[in-house]
Parts: sequence; structure tokens; C-alpha cells
Amino acid sequence: MEDSAAVPPAPSASPAQFQTTRWSLIVRARGEGAVARAALEALCRAYWFPLYAFARRNGASRHDAEDLVQAFFSHVLASDFIARAEPEKGRFRSFLLASLRNFIAKEHARESAQKRGGGARPVDFDENAAEERLGLTAGRAELTPSEHFERDWALALLEQALDRLGAEQRAMGKADLFARLRPLLRAGPERGDYETLAIELGIAKGTLTVTVHRLQQRYRELVRTEILQTVANADDLDDELRHLLSILRT
Repeated sequence: MEDSAAVPPAPSASPAQFQTTRWSLIVRARGEGAVARAALEALCRAYWFPLYAFARRNGASRHDAEDLVQAFFSHVLASDFIARAEPEKGRFRSFLLASLRNFIAKEHARESAQKRGGGARPVDFDENAAEERLGLTAGRAELTPSEHFERDWALALLEQALDRLGAEQRAMGKADLFARLRPLLRAGPERGDYETLAIELGIAKGTLTVTVHRLQQRYRELVRTEILQTVANADDLDDELRHLLSILRT
């Protein structure tokens, strides 16, 4: 059940409480300036896998998909490309997929890696890990490549939130404990998990339950924060959260 973890919405927050998000910053700045470019690179690094998987599911070989996605990122990171972003269209997820479709349609995929970008890798990613992740969803043949893309996007977003939570826990000296509890946050506890873990960790079951509950609360907050980075308007946050959770339930 790891790939279908549902994250219940946390209490809504006023848009006024949020700082400028990465995507809204990029759209407003139209890609100009070091800050906007750094924000765009961060989003590309975070969400490269759904694009790679989309290319693979559309028939590209492993190496062709890698070349294609790297070429696409070179294209995306060009300021004249981002200048065409329309803030009212809202979501970075939708913008990226539509842009990749257009990129493929223009037959960039058939160009050599040298023509695409001189062998440059604008965004580093682990191709072997990507293939393993593809294997985990290979059995979901009922989904179209676009549906897979949205599901992969949602899962990547959850992983980003978990990684941020893990970084917070490491900073507090709780890395080992978090490593043991992370599976409970991803898929939810099963019968007997708390009892077994409490014994293994040498803590009371009640203490463990409270610890997991607090981590779950913080996880929900970080999921919302991650989603916020990919929408141009904070008012879209709750709609995007509901949409992504509905995808994970399919």
C-alpha cells in the first residue's frame, strides 16, 4: 500500500499566511534573475521522475528518455520558455506536462543528445532508481501515460514532504527514530505495528503513538507546503490537494 498513502487535509490556512511560492515567483519574474531560476531548478529537481516515467511509458528507451528529459530541462530553464507561462493557468504540474507534450510533438526526442544540449545535465537524477520505481507501477496497465504522470507526481510530492520531515528530524538528532517510523507515515500502521515497534525501540506504546501522531500532523503541514510551491495562487491549494489525493485513490 506504500504507493497509495493518503494524506488527510490539514486545517485550511489563509493564503495571507503563505510566503511567495516558487511557481508564483517564477511566473511573476518570467524566469529572469537568479532567484527565479534557482526556484525553477529546485522544482525540476524535485519532480523530474514523473516526466522521465511519462517518456518511458510513451515508448522511449531508458537512455532516450534520459536524454529527452535532460533536453527538456535545458529548454525549460531558458528564460524565453518561462516567459510564455500563463499565471492564470495555475499549476506547475499541468504546465510541465503540456510543455513536455509539445516538446515531444516538435520531434526534439529524435535529435541526438549532442544537438539537444551538448551532453549537459541541467538536472541530475538517478536513472537506475527511476527504473526501479517504474517497475513498481508496471502492473497498473489500466492507467494512461497521463494518468500515470499525475499519480507519479502525487507520489513524488509526498516523498518531498517526507524528505523534508526527515531533515527536520535529523536536525533534532532523531534520524534513527524517524527511519523506523517513516514507513508508518507512508502507508499507515497495520495491526500490531505499534506494539512491535514499542518493544523494539524500548519505549511505551503510548509514547510511540503520540510521537507518530505528531509526525503525521507535521507531515500533513509539509505536504500542503509542497503543494503550495507548485501553484501560482494560494487559493488553489485545497483544490490541488483534493485532486492529488483522488488520484492516489484510483
